Amino acid sequence: MNKNIYSVSQVNTYIERMFADDFMLGNISVTGEVSNCKYNHTGHIYFTLKDENSAISCVMFAGKRPKGLKFAMKDGDAVVVNGYVGVYPQAGRYQVYANEISLAGMGDLYQKFEALKEKLEEQGMFSDIYKKPIPSHPMKIGIVTASTGAAVHDIIRVSKARNPYVQLILYPAQVQGQGAAPSIISGINALDEMNLDVIIVGRGGGSIEDLWAFNEEEVARAIFRCQTPVISAVGHETDFTIADFVADKRAATPSQAAEMANFVYEDFVREIDRYSDRLNRSLDSKFSAYTFRLETLASRLKSNSPKAKILAKEEQLNNLRTKFEYAMSRVLDKKINKLMLLSERLEGLSPAKKIAGGFGYITDSDGKKVDTIAGLEKGQTLVTRIKDGSFTSQVIEINQY
Repeated sequence: MNKNIYSVSQVNTYIERMFADDFMLGNISVTGEVSNCKYNHTGHIYFTLKDENSAISCVMFAGKRPKGLKFAMKDGDAVVVNGYVGVYPQAGRYQVYANEISLAGMGDLYQKFEALKEKLEEQGMFSDIYKKPIPSHPMKIGIVTASTGAAVHDIIRVSKARNPYVQLILYPAQVQGQGAAPSIISGINALDEMNLDVIIVGRGGGSIEDLWAFNEEEVARAIFRCQTPVISAVGHETDFTIADFVADKRAATPSQAAEMANFVYEDFVREIDRYSDRLNRSLDSKFSAYTFRLETLASRLKSNSPKAKILAKEEQLNNLRTKFEYAMSRVLDKKINKLMLLSERLEGLSPAKKIAGGFGYITDSDGKKVDTIAGLEKGQTLVTRIKDGSFTSQVIEINQY
């Protein structure tokens, strides 16, 4: 009997084509428990998916991980793997080639989360241009969270430790379950009208269902519309919600949100003291400089003022007057001395004095002194003055010696 004989490669290739042509196997979702999960250095993930009765090999290539896997998968996780079933010809086995992996029971929520995130991101609601800065020294802080639980107590504890004078205003909101989203929105809107410095919106960690209120579109839009800066504080460090992306600042925990919102009062006081000291030193320096300048200008003004010039001229005039009086005094003294000498000489030559001594003083009729016979004529009238009077005579005879 004649039989067709095929090589191993031919058989595996044939089976591979059969799998590829099967519509159901080309796009299939398989649920099960992860085991033997290995992260390869190339970025690929190899694992086994099993249930109570069977197991199937699976692989997710590195290129599929950024969009297809949103959590750290590990052994024991119950997951849903979406992809296709194919044959690995080299080993002659079939396996699931995963395109997306989600935690079992949460696949729909993750899909809703990714869809809303993509939608709001395309609308620009996550853009940095809309992020409002958190005030550096807020004194009035609003809190939207449950009135009980660790979150509100952590926020109060950290806030008071950093700034004992901060005013905290709590809006006790429902943060989980049906009605949580409207409650959170009401809290945001109410606190936004109170002229606060910053608002903290959040809660403690939990499952994706517990945190889902913070993934609602209306909550995201309420945060985006809020005029007061908003810090989101939802869950723990590894939990991200839509509220985190749209808020002005994201904190990993409520405690960290309180640290972001509050300044350290003691550091602030020390800073104020430093600035005050610098300001006082600067003022003292400027005051000294301006005082010196003012004194200099006052001195210059005093020296250049009309009154000062008049006083200087008066002093100069007094000096000149003193010098003039001294000079005149010396001149007068010299003149007086000279006059006295001339007076003494004149007195020695005075006719009156000689007449008083017994001599006579002879003049012609015109009062001209006659002390020689030259020019006398006979019959000429002469006047002779003596000690006690005068008498008139006539020249009768002229004798010359």
